[in-house]
Parts: sequence; C-alpha cells; structure tokens
Amino acid sequence: MPTPRERTDIQITQERAILAAVYLPSSRFDERDPLGELRALAQTAGATVVGEMVQHKPKPDAGTFMGSGKVEELKATCDELDAGLVIFDHDLSPRQIANIEEIIGRKVLDRSELILDIFAGRATTYEAKLQVELAQLQYTYPRLRAMWDHLERIVGVGGIGGIGTRGPGETQLETDRRLAQTRELQLRRELDAIQARRRREVRARNLDHFTVGIVGYTNAGKSTLFNTLTAGGAFANDQLFATLVTRTREWQLDRGVRVMLSDTVGFVRDLPHNLVASFRATLEEATHADLLLIVLDVSDPSAELQYETVQATLEDIFKEARAADEREGHAWREPKRVVLLNKADALRDNRELLIWQQRVPGAIPFCAKEARGLGHAELVARVLAQARGEVRDLWLTVPLAEAKAIHSIEHRAEVLERDYTNGSVRMRVRIGSNLLDRLRAGGTTMQVESA
Repeated sequence: MPTPRERTDIQITQERAILAAVYLPSSRFDERDPLGELRALAQTAGATVVGEMVQHKPKPDAGTFMGSGKVEELKATCDELDAGLVIFDHDLSPRQIANIEEIIGRKVLDRSELILDIFAGRATTYEAKLQVELAQLQYTYPRLRAMWDHLERIVGVGGIGGIGTRGPGETQLETDRRLAQTRELQLRRELDAIQARRRREVRARNLDHFTVGIVGYTNAGKSTLFNTLTAGGAFANDQLFATLVTRTREWQLDRGVRVMLSDTVGFVRDLPHNLVASFRATLEEATHADLLLIVLDVSDPSAELQYETVQATLEDIFKEARAADEREGHAWREPKRVVLLNKADALRDNRELLIWQQRVPGAIPFCAKEARGLGHAELVARVLAQARGEVRDLWLTVPLAEAKAIHSIEHRAEVLERDYTNGSVRMRVRIGSNLLDRLRAGGTTMQVESA
C-alpha cells in the first residue's frame, strides 16, 4: 500500500490516470459519454487520461465501491497502461480509498478531491485561497484516522493499538484533529467577516444600481458573455473553472441606463457541498442580484443535465442566502431569471432549439462571442425593461442638498424640464419605477407629482 500522504495537497499534473465509475440506477450521467465531464476535470487538473473503466451495479460494494473482480481488472489495466493514478467519478469513503489503493498499488482520488485540487490551483485571491483551504479541511477532517492507518504495518494485527504505538499514534491523531479544528474555526471567522462585508457592499450597490448576475455551468460561456457586454477583464478559456473570481463591471444598456453586471464561478454536477458553502461569499453577487442571466451551452450533449444541475445548485444557494438574511433581519428577494441558450448558432438541427424554447419559456437563443450577434438585441431589451420598470412622466422636486439623488436622476432618467427655486430643483422627468423606488429606499427627500 502506498505511503499515506496529506490529502489536502494533491499534485496530479502530468500523471497518467485511469478514470473509473460505478453507475447505479439513480446515477445521473450522459449516456453518450459517461466519463466526459470527469475526463475534462482530470485534464483541467493536468492529468493525462490513458484509460477508462465503467461498471453498472444495483448498489456499490461497501469495501471497494467497485466489485472485487472489477478492482482486480482495474489493477491489471493500470499495469498494462503504466498508470500511477485512478480517479473515481464519485465520493469515496476513506476506507474505500485505502482498500482500493492497497489492491491496485496506485494513488486513488475521488471526485471531490479532484475538484478541490482544481480549485486550489485556480485560487489567486486571498479570499479564494481561504475558501479552498476551508473546503479542504472539511474534506480532510473525517479522514484523519484513515491517514494514520499506515501505523498498522508497524505493529501487525494489533494496529494502532499495538504495544509501543498506542500513545504516540493516538496523541498525534488527536493533535492533528485539534489543529484542524482550530484552523477551521479561524478560517470560518475570516470568511464570515468577508461575507458580511460583501453583503453590505452588495446591498449598498443595489440601492444605487440595478444588478445583473451571470451564472451557469462551468465552461458554458459566462466569462465570454461578460467580456462581450462590458469592458471585460474576466479570464475566458475553453476549460472548466477558468476563473474563481467574481468580477463586477458597468454595462451600458441605453442612454442614461447602466446596470452592474457580475460574472461568477461556474457550477458543476455533484459539486462538493463544502465547496459550495465556503464559496458562498463569492456567490453573494448572484444571490442578491435583481436579475440572473443563466448561460446554458445548448450545443453540449449534456445540456439537459447541466441545466438541471444549475437549477438545483441555485436552489441550494438561495436557501442559504435567505436564511442568512433572515438571521440579520433583512428581507430577501429571489432574483428573476433569464435563460440564454448560448451557442445556438452551433446547433445543426433547429428542432433542438425549439424543444429548449418550449421547455424554458422566454429563453433567448444566443451567441455570447459576438457583441451584436444572435439574441443580443432581445437580451438588452429584456434587461432594459427590468431595470427601468414602468416608465412614467412625473414632476420631482428635490432639495439641492440631495446632490447624489439629483445626479442619479440626471444620469438614469430623462430630464424634460428643469427649474431651480427656493433651494430645490423641480424637474419634469421620464423615469422608471425601479429608479424611483431606489431613490425612496435610499431616503431621498423629494416631492412627486403627476406630470
């Protein structure tokens, strides 16, 4: 059995890997390419995939997840293809990982470990590094005892409890657990402070701006859309989890109407819960946006599964966001959603697009790469209508001391007439109901009359 290692620091770059999966009756996967996503994840992490193995079972084997015969076949395949790593498309227990490693004599990773490795390599900001470290600790803590099982080789059948090893082994195990708990508590405190600050920033921004968040499956084209609609700055590449950083830029919709657009980290099937929880601060932009643009790559054969994953992940995130706001005494409002059927121009059969439009009423066929391409005019019109709300002609009288409010009216509404009198400005404006509501919510002192 390989020497145990710290499973929080997995380096698999350039390793020759075999992918393995056991599909149960309840498993969700693309039947046309069952290991397609795991293959992309492994390649994103830097591994070289040299073989794949799939087994269909009514239930997993308790000790090795795969059947014993299949594990022996896996060992033979590793020997034949000179593979030093096996990656499973599931979350395995520490005991299952240890048992499989002992039989095949190779390193074994499960799906969560692989995704954590990718996130660790992509984390560049202090906040992202904290989030990844917290998720790694939460993954590792229940597995600490398994990491100490190598002491069994020293004492034989007696294991860790053998003569001369019980004290040091148990002492070190408890020390590791205590250190892990202390570090987790420290990380939670830092991230809670970051998250509270982020919520305050987002709420303050929402008072001044209509906010739009871009969400979707990883590699669906979110960052490409963000760069097309704004001044850009988001790293866009044809790989999973190209960026973990949420970026927010101004998006000019029309004369006098600008919104704040945010790009967020992508979702993936069976994303580890610990990772979703620790990255909640990063997703704050999405949970408190006025409108969400859900980007779906309809040219991908797995588009249906990806859409279901995005919807399920959003529900989980919204549930936590609602609970957090209620604890702080704030009302939470679920964002409205618009689905963009990205890469619709790549579909060979228009019937597929019609099926998606029937399934998701109001979805917009789209091409994110072109600034004025397919669907952009409809998207702008849809967001513009949401950002403005009902447009009315009104007389507003605002004290000159309310300079910020006057600035917002002049830049985000259409001023038709203006008159200064008694320390106030009286304006006839064509203004959307959303801006008017924001001015009132911000405490602006103003008199409103019908024009």
